[in-house]
Amino acid sequence: MDLLTQGLLGAGMAQSGAKHGEARIAAGVGFFAGLIADADILIRSENDPLLNIEFHRHFTHSLFFVPFGALIAAMLLWPFLRKRLPFVRLYLFAFLGYCLSGVLDAFTSYGTHLLWPLSDARVAFNIISVIDPVFTLILLIAVVIACKKYTVTAARAGLLLAAVYLSFGWMQLQRAENVAETLAAERGHTIERLLVKPTLANLVLWRSIYQSEGRLHVDAVRVGLFSGVRVYPGSSIELFDVSRDLRDLPVSSVLADDIERFTHFSDGLVALWNEQPGQSEVLIDVRYSNLPMTLAPLWGIEIDAAQPEQHAKYTLYRDASGETRKKFMSLLMGRDLD
Repeated sequence: MDLLTQGLLGAGMAQSGAKHGEARIAAGVGFFAGLIADADILIRSENDPLLNIEFHRHFTHSLFFVPFGALIAAMLLWPFLRKRLPFVRLYLFAFLGYCLSGVLDAFTSYGTHLLWPLSDARVAFNIISVIDPVFTLILLIAVVIACKKYTVTAARAGLLLAAVYLSFGWMQLQRAENVAETLAAERGHTIERLLVKPTLANLVLWRSIYQSEGRLHVDAVRVGLFSGVRVYPGSSIELFDVSRDLRDLPVSSVLADDIERFTHFSDGLVALWNEQPGQSEVLIDVRYSNLPMTLAPLWGIEIDAAQPEQHAKYTLYRDASGETRKKFMSLLMGRDLD
């Protein structure tokens, strides 16, 4: 999730293990430790555009890295806090602050190497968006109250409420998946694979992607809190098949390796996208779009089969225009689109 939420979760976790009067210093240590896992965002290369997305939420987010990540955080803070805390207490707060960083990211749809090195699979439970203001606010209020009152009770209550909110997200996910399955059945499609994920900053509007007979079908599903459901039908696109779509590409080439890496990052939900004739084809991550019922991508890699030994170019396609924001709010509120 976003850095603020990661830090607040770390602060709350550290406060939950603090003694009377330690709530503030525990919050500071936990907040810092909660951010350390995302230091992997600094792993990048000018020569390899995919290195950054490949290693973000990688080994630093693994459950098996937690003791080492906590140790790194504690060692960085020790010169500043050695007169206020024994190292054992400092490490405990750092451990508590760090321990759920990878787990929290696994609750989103981005994907986290939670079990590395035992498994290279990207774990994604699709329960919550990478940014969710309600979840963040729950943690923020709890941490602030714990700091002001010098008590750990508020922090523990905040963690409990945050868990309840995640449980609600799981229930919303089940509702959205049921709608997607019903929609596919009505179309006469047999679902070979289904992914339903929340859209940005809410648990009401969801993006549904299912695979059927070699095509990916995308729709928006709104599951209201106190109302019924509404489907905004989208479109479909052919699932990418490198042996069919790029049959002349050398298997051992740099481009072939980049395609395999991007496909793994995208959990296999990739397709070729060429919005305007004459432009390079783009291999897109169908999981994400600016609007939940469209195919217009958030990111992708440009494919130039004529240069198989050149790295693919990673490109972002974010659209923050007023028109897109207006359409998104209409979907979120369950209104008709113009």
